Amino acid sequence: MQVITGNTQIFGILADPIHHVKTPQRINAHLVGEGFDGVMVPIHVRAEGLQAAVQGLRAMNNLAGFVVTVPHKTAMVALCDEVSADARLIGAVNVVHRTADGRLIGTMLDGEGFVAGLRQEGIEPRGRSAYLAGAGGAASAIAFALARAGVSHLTVANRTTDKVRQLFERIHSVAPAAQLVVGTEDPSGHDLVVNGTSLGLRDEDALPLDVERLLPHQVVAEIIMQPAETALLKAAKARGCRVHPGAPMLASQIPLMAAFMRHGHTHGVEHAS
Repeated sequence: MQVITGNTQIFGILADPIHHVKTPQRINAHLVGEGFDGVMVPIHVRAEGLQAAVQGLRAMNNLAGFVVTVPHKTAMVALCDEVSADARLIGAVNVVHRTADGRLIGTMLDGEGFVAGLRQEGIEPRGRSAYLAGAGGAASAIAFALARAGVSHLTVANRTTDKVRQLFERIHSVAPAAQLVVGTEDPSGHDLVVNGTSLGLRDEDALPLDVERLLPHQVVAEIIMQPAETALLKAAKARGCRVHPGAPMLASQIPLMAAFMRHGHTHGVEHAS
């Protein structure tokens, strides 16, 4: 553990639950590697306390920024003073820079992190059909990134189909030619199957899609990091599918998150290889 002094810059991560987060370990290792005097700490905040917690963080003069994860990504948009065009379109924020005068600037890196993580493992989404479970913050970011990456068509399944339609309207505003389909629990007929929900974080969670319909040629990807092998990945493996865990999505974002929290932009930062 690095020595923490009165000069150390503080970073946070806001989540509920928080026990599963892996970002502090990764960010702290990254900061040490860069020789930067900073430390990230996990901050357990429930939805009803989010606004008050964020107000408190504004007043912390040695706080440079924070990461936002489940379930706060969507709510965070309204709590920022400024958000990137992407974050506004996606409707979610997962990393925030605090300026010296306490203003909060937010952006969303989940989508590009997810696609970079796939490509790192030799899975190219361009020209493939994709199925995505979920239309919340992270899922919306992934939907945008997959559309931009050039998937042949994208099916999104969510309990509330209204949410999916609104997401499609926003995607069409930047990718008018994207082939978008409102889906069901059935992921068959797609090359890439993605869980963009938080189902799988807890042991008692239902499966996010109908695993009985999975076939061996499909790649099944997860955004959940803990457990490393979710019930979905276990079931997909048993059906002969190639599986892609949640870890690469975070690994690809670490240098981008660190840069954004410190400077309010990611320019000049390469993706982790």
